[in-house]
Amino acid sequence: MAGLEAAGVSAGQKVPVETETGLGELSYRLSPYSDLAECKLVSFPIGIYKVLRNVTDQIHLITLANNELKSLTSKFMTTFCQLRELHLEGNFLHRLPSEVSALQHLTAIDLSRNQFHDFPEQLTTLPALETINLEENDIVDVPVEKLASMPALRSINLRFNPLSAEVRVIAPPLIKFDMLMSPEGARAPPP
Repeated sequence: MAGLEAAGVSAGQKVPVETETGLGELSYRLSPYSDLAECKLVSFPIGIYKVLRNVTDQIHLITLANNELKSLTSKFMTTFCQLRELHLEGNFLHRLPSEVSALQHLTAIDLSRNQFHDFPEQLTTLPALETINLEENDIVDVPVEKLASMPALRSINLRFNPLSAEVRVIAPPLIKFDMLMSPEGARAPPP
């Protein structure tokens, strides 16, 4: 990828990161996406912002799955506004910054196995969003009307959430997309 090389990013370059055990280094691999899964990250590495500052518009997929993230910053959302896919499953997230609205090209987001109690309503403002995965969170209420008005939405996975009876009754006739729900009272299988 010529853009990354022009920015001075080289394969194997070490980038400082903060993990649950303190500061460390991460070897950055050149690719059309950033895969930082299972790195025990507690925050998005500031060094990555610096390394990629000239090519963020070429990053279309970021994977931060199975880390220790408790939040994402507004800087993350505005820096990587050209994202098409964002994989954040298996973290400790309970909310998204309002700046998620900057992700106007986002088509898929995976927020499964996090700690959301409230549906992240900012997602309903994203015009290109086709797929939302919120499986295995603690969501009770869902903004069915807002979801129904999303132009590109094709699928939302809400399995293993304690959805209210109202959502279970109201949603099916209003929506034109696939809404995956577990039977009432169903629990996720142990990992």
